[in-house]
Amino acid sequence: MNAGYKIERAVPRHIRFLPEIEHAAAELFVGHGVPESVITEETSETDFRCAQRDGLLWVAVSGTGVPVGFALVEILDGAAHLEEVDVHPAHGRRGVGSALVRAVCDWARQSTLSAVTLTTFRDIPWNAPFYARLGFRELAADRLSPVLATLVREEAARGLESARRVVMIFEVGPVKPGGAGV
Repeated sequence: MNAGYKIERAVPRHIRFLPEIEHAAAELFVGHGVPESVITEETSETDFRCAQRDGLLWVAVSGTGVPVGFALVEILDGAAHLEEVDVHPAHGRRGVGSALVRAVCDWARQSTLSAVTLTTFRDIPWNAPFYARLGFRELAADRLSPVLATLVREEAARGLESARRVVMIFEVGPVKPGGAGV
């Protein structure tokens, strides 16, 4: 990651910057045949504040301390579920998204969670192919927990075609002495 950025746990003052990042990142999906909801859905300020309070929200901050990206996590079935990762396009392609995902994976490992899961688009380059490069693998439909299966059904009900979606997992494993993260 470019040295001008730092990953840290979100604090209350970061929250006001996150909707703008979310909107700008969502615009990247225009022209990729995704449902309008992908472009227009917003995470509520309440959800951001709850995640921040619970230690489940990370931000990438610029040298001026202003957030330029975030990772939002929830706990599902004893695993960290990466609900959303967004980087403002003006700061894209500098390793910020990768650093956010690595921070979540490192935290999951240190928290003794079993894995990090996510759902994403199979065919969009900064989605499934991006996560695969970071060590995530596809989780077959018959291997989904009831909670993840319900999540997939809920996404389908919101117009997200199951054929274009994939559930991915990164098994974090135990912390190794002197070992590096993802």
